[in-house]
Amino acid sequence: MSRITTVNNETANIEQRALFEAIHSQLGMVPNFLRVFAHSPDALKAFLGLHHIAGHGSLDAATRERIALALAQQNECEYCLSAHTAIGRKSGLNGAEIEANRAGTSQDAKAAVAVRFARALVEHKGEVTNAELQSMRDVGFSEADLVEVITHVGMNFMTNILGKASRVDVDFPKVTLKQAA
Repeated sequence: MSRITTVNNETANIEQRALFEAIHSQLGMVPNFLRVFAHSPDALKAFLGLHHIAGHGSLDAATRERIALALAQQNECEYCLSAHTAIGRKSGLNGAEIEANRAGTSQDAKAAVAVRFARALVEHKGEVTNAELQSMRDVGFSEADLVEVITHVGMNFMTNILGKASRVDVDFPKVTLKQAA
């Protein structure tokens, strides 16, 4: 059960309803974690703005989802893991790729470097090594790509924290976290 309530359509104020309508027109639904965010319309607008900007950069949708899956598993956010498994499938990821992403890698060599880099950013709180940065450059990622991966890590970490702190009810097909050995 959610520890922070979700704003529903009946209790939403005018601003929240307008945000929900815009989200619904884009996604066909309003995910529960956005309904938690809606307690602060300004926070929700900031997140949606960042999400929009990050979604129009140089990283393709599959790589963005690979990063989201890796971080959801690493940060143990079941809501985010469930959401990004569903979204990842829509962006073309198959089951084997999703499993690889959850394990911190990818079947695609270039994407594997990005996934490892994203996980290192979280694990080391941004203190990545020169070698980790160089590994991104060595497979063809630009400086813009580096900044975008860092942006996606920040965005995903924020949603992982919100998902875990709120224990928001999963409204995607539920995916169970793997437990560390």
